[in-house]
Amino acid sequence: MRSASLQIHLGFKLATAALAVAGSVVLLMALTRLIPGDPATVILGSRATPEAVATLNARIGLDKPLIEQVFTFFGRLASGDLGEDVFNGRPVLSLVLNALPNTAALAVASMLCAVALGVPLALFSARWPGGKTDRMVAFLSVGFISTPSFVVSVFLLMVFSVHLRWFPVLGAGESGNLGDQLWHLVLPTAALAAGWVGYIARLLRSSLLEVLGENHVRTLRAYGVSQTKIMMKYALKPAILPTLAVLGMGFGELLGGAVFAEVIFNRPGLGSLIYDAIRTRNYPVVQGGVFVIVMLYVLTNLIADLSQSLIDPRERARRTSGQGH
Repeated sequence: MRSASLQIHLGFKLATAALAVAGSVVLLMALTRLIPGDPATVILGSRATPEAVATLNARIGLDKPLIEQVFTFFGRLASGDLGEDVFNGRPVLSLVLNALPNTAALAVASMLCAVALGVPLALFSARWPGGKTDRMVAFLSVGFISTPSFVVSVFLLMVFSVHLRWFPVLGAGESGNLGDQLWHLVLPTAALAAGWVGYIARLLRSSLLEVLGENHVRTLRAYGVSQTKIMMKYALKPAILPTLAVLGMGFGELLGGAVFAEVIFNRPGLGSLIYDAIRTRNYPVVQGGVFVIVMLYVLTNLIADLSQSLIDPRERARRTSGQGH
C-alpha cells in the first residue's frame, strides 16, 4: 500500500513537472514574438537585405508557426540538441554546460550560507520566544526577506568593494586559483543568501515552537530534561523536515536569482549568458539557457518533495491514508 502510494505520488509529480517545463517553453517562445522589432534585423543590422533577414529567420526557426517551433524544439531536445548560437554556430548545449558550473557553485554556496546562518537564528529565537533575541531575529528576518537580492548586490558591491575595497569588484577570479575564486564568490553569495537566511529562520522557528508544544516534549520537561537538550536532540530533527521542501524550492529560485548577481558582479554563468543573449536577440541561447534553469528548478523541487516523503513518517502516513481512502 505504501509503495503504491509513493508510486502514484511520484507519477503525479513527474507529470506536473513535464507540464511545467512544456508550459515554460511555450511561454518563452510566445514572449519572443511580443518583443518589438524583428530579431533578424536586430542581429544583422538595419541595412540587411530582405533575403538575408528571411534566411536568418528560417535558420532560427522564427518563420514557422509557434506550435511548430515548440515541436521542433522538443524534437531536437530528444537527441540532446538545444540549437546553435546565431553568431558563431556553437552548440547551445556546450555553451550552457560551460556556464552551468559557475552558476551552480554560486547557488550551492548561497544555500549553504543561508542554512548555516538561518538554523542558529531559528534556534536562538525559539529558545526564548517573545524575548529580545526573538524580536531582534524577527526584525532581521523580515528585513532580509523584503529586500530584493539585486538591491543587496548593489549595496554590498558599493560598500565592500568600491568604498572599503575589501573584496574584488567584478569577475569570478583567476582560473585555476581556488582561493581567488572563493574570494570573488563571497559578495555574490551573501547577496543571494540574505533573503533565504530570514526565510529559513522564520520557518524553522515556527516548526520548532510547534514541536516544543507537543505532549512528548512536556513529558521530557516534567522529567527535568533541559530545554537546550530538548531543542537539539528531540525537537530540531522533526522541526527541520518541513524545511526540506523549501530548500528544494529555494535552490531553484537561487538559480534564477543568480541572473541578477552574475550581471551585477560580472560573473560568468548562466545568468550572464542569458542576459547577453537577450540583449543581442540570440534566441536559441535564450531558450536553451532558460530551459536548463527550469529543468533544474523542477528537478530540485521534485527531489526535495520525494525526500520529505521518504524521511518524514507523518508525510508517508498521510499519503498512505489518502491512498487507502
